[in-house]
This record gives sequence, structure tokens and C-alpha cells, in this order.
Amino acid sequence: MLDFCGEHNISCMIEKISMDYVNTAMERLVKGDVKYRFVIDSAQSFKSDVRFDE
Repeated sequence: MLDFCGEHNISCMIEKISMDYVNTAMERLVKGDVKYRFVIDSAQSFKSDVRFDE
């Protein structure tokens, strides 16, 4: 299936959200106000400016 999609330039539409938006996303799902799939950007959600010295 992935090969077929790649050969025919077929991709999916997503809405990237952060972890702090999950509750709102769930409310939107219940209301039917979602056009695309939600993808949680966990890498961005857990990003921190904290540094640990070795």
C-alpha cells in the first residue's frame, strides 16, 4: 500500500497538535469538527530548555 501511494503521489492530510491541545482535540472529535487526522507532536511537546552539566 505504501508503494502504491508513493507511486501515485497519494498522501494523507493531518493536523499536527501538541500534548497540551489533546483535550481540545477530543472535544472537537466529539463535535465532529475534524477534517483531518490528528497527529500528536510528542517531540515538540517534551522539548525542554533544561540542560544538565556532566
